[in-house]
Amino acid sequence: MPSISNAWIVTCILLSLPIHFTISAAVNPIPINGTCHDTCGTISVKYPFGSGFGCGHPDFARYVRCNAGTLEFSTGTGIYNVSDIDYSSGTLIIRDPFMSTCSSMQNSGSFSLDRASPFTLTGENIFVLLGCSTNSPLFDPAEDLCAMGSRSRVCRGLYSCKGVTGIGLPQNAPPSTCCVYESPIQLAGYTLDLPKLQCSSYTSVYSFGGSEGDPMKWKFGISLQYNDSYYSNVCKDCETSGGLCGFTGFDQSFACVCENGKNTSTSCFGQGYAWSGTRESKILNKLSFGGLLLLWLLISI
Repeated sequence: MPSISNAWIVTCILLSLPIHFTISAAVNPIPINGTCHDTCGTISVKYPFGSGFGCGHPDFARYVRCNAGTLEFSTGTGIYNVSDIDYSSGTLIIRDPFMSTCSSMQNSGSFSLDRASPFTLTGENIFVLLGCSTNSPLFDPAEDLCAMGSRSRVCRGLYSCKGVTGIGLPQNAPPSTCCVYESPIQLAGYTLDLPKLQCSSYTSVYSFGGSEGDPMKWKFGISLQYNDSYYSNVCKDCETSGGLCGFTGFDQSFACVCENGKNTSTSCFGQGYAWSGTRESKILNKLSFGGLLLLWLLISI
């Protein structure tokens, strides 16, 4: 029997290489940046939110992220801590570190909510502007920007706090420089411009904590409603398989992020190219062994 030439052996080996590389590419999809987690500090992180870029839904990733164990919410006016997320009601509470409370009042910046964001203010928020100039447009009778009925109750409660000295007012000062701010919050976007309104600070009360007469028990923060219509069957399948829903690529297409850090376009179950690292290793080992066996048979002919 004539022997097979070296060129023919090399050709056979080269022909076997594309199979190996093709399968390797299928079971090793491009990973997203970092690894997704289901918690950030003590807060549970579920879809559409994510612990970092590439996790959760892309429309939310630009606003919410986990930074050194702290879940943060970003807008054009600053970065705020997320103190709670209620997934059953689709709401989250954010805290402005410079926002006044009963125990501590200070000069604070403005607050805005991006018009294009998937967030809106809930009706529970009561925005209160403190230390305002008596010439502020808030007190223009034609504008009617302050809720006069609740102004006396809420403003007097806040001005009874010892923290009011932090904005240069005596405790129990007249509420003439305070405004319970009413704004068309049903519109997309929201802006609270303190310099324009000539006020030194603001706060937001989203709950009186069952004690309207004791401002120390009031819950301070900004309550936001988020759009929860992003959840889909493909994300549900991903979560059922133990993965976390995310996105990848320039087109920000859906990705199911598995525990081993790899991502698939479906789920983490052993189907398609969503293979675990163990199964992948076994398959590649079998292919490598098959290639060596083929080479040995060709040389021995």
